[in-house]
Amino acid sequence: MEVSTYHTHTCYSDGKNTPEEMLKKAISLGMREYGFSDHAPMIFSCEWDTKVRTIESYKRVVLDLKEKYKDEIKVYLGIEQDYYSVPAQDYEYIIGSVHYIQKNGVYLPLDASVDKTKENIDKYYNGDALAYCEDYYELVGDLYNKTKCHIIGHFDLITKFNEIEPLIDTTHPRYIKAYTGALKKLKDTPVIYEINTGAISRGYRTSPYPSDEMIDIIAKQGKPFVICSDTHSTETIDFNLEKEKERLKQKGYSYITSLSQIL
Repeated sequence: MEVSTYHTHTCYSDGKNTPEEMLKKAISLGMREYGFSDHAPMIFSCEWDTKVRTIESYKRVVLDLKEKYKDEIKVYLGIEQDYYSVPAQDYEYIIGSVHYIQKNGVYLPLDASVDKTKENIDKYYNGDALAYCEDYYELVGDLYNKTKCHIIGHFDLITKFNEIEPLIDTTHPRYIKAYTGALKKLKDTPVIYEINTGAISRGYRTSPYPSDEMIDIIAKQGKPFVICSDTHSTETIDFNLEKEKERLKQKGYSYITSLSQIL
């Protein structure tokens, strides 16, 4: 398999399987490379992050697997660093993501549920979903400065539930200005963007992050993509990776086939 995946989760954070179970599955699929990127510990109490007390164990386990399976697959030790995570140290690569917005001293989850999203927009933004998006993309545009990440994770995560209930008008000039502003801020940084199929495999979307309009802008900036499954179990490690590879090929857009190309 030409396409590998670098956005992955294990039982150390919100995944179902152990790191070794995930890696064995990747090997069985014929992947040449595999990156572990469990969630970094958050700076506040959170249900799905890797805890401070276990993060060193996560590192040791991945590095042991890297050595154990070195003749079968190239393994990378990574982390998904949220805007509000504890600063990452001693990783080979970082995926920068925004899962929360801080508003009036409260951390608002972006991808909890449709009902929670509606509640937060109504309570903290007086029903103005576009102001909610503007705050989100302000953080996304600052991700490299904050995390020194190599990859921008699920760039338009804020639209996760839009196919279920269209809470956000993604054609509105304010929305377009917000995300193009973030892309402009990140243009001259070394980050690349992932094509993320995770929300499709979990039944929230029928298309990957980011949107086609965003993909076109990113490609025009001359940045390559990395195709990732954002997998949380052995069943979805390779979900739609080949499909997205072919889609990018048809568009004439470049993508990396090895993490060594950006490290």
